[in-house]
Amino acid sequence: MDIRFGNGFDVHAFGPGDGVTLCGVHVAHDAGLVGHSDADVAMHAATDAIYGALAEGDIGTHFPPSDPQWKGAESHVFLRHAAEMAQARGYSISNIDVTIVCEAPKIGPHAARMRKVMAGIVGCDLDRLSVKATTSERLGFTGRSEGIAALATCALVSA
Repeated sequence: MDIRFGNGFDVHAFGPGDGVTLCGVHVAHDAGLVGHSDADVAMHAATDAIYGALAEGDIGTHFPPSDPQWKGAESHVFLRHAAEMAQARGYSISNIDVTIVCEAPKIGPHAARMRKVMAGIVGCDLDRLSVKATTSERLGFTGRSEGIAALATCALVSA
């Protein structure tokens, strides 16, 4: 059995808007996130974790921000691509753990739905996908409410 681990990290700044998309779920907020795609920072981190476990670069390698076809793209396209790449190489997702770092919006009330959406995209059982949040105790750019960061870890196992 081959076991691989990968991690991912992403950040996006706040900009105009009335909410953010995190793990494929719209969360009402007094700002949006700025990015080439839908700026789903949590899904981007999870995508990069899978690519990392496969030693296949990062999201920008597969979906370059310089390519206009990805402008405004929904991030489930990226995550699905990474999961399908893992499956094509003979791996299944053992688990994914996502941590969202922000002072606001509150993630807890949305975490169960976020887990369900992401598990559906990657094709893993719900008890193998974790979404949680923390603040940065008002330190740094997330603490000043300038944006959101996310970290993710993924474990792949050979089928």
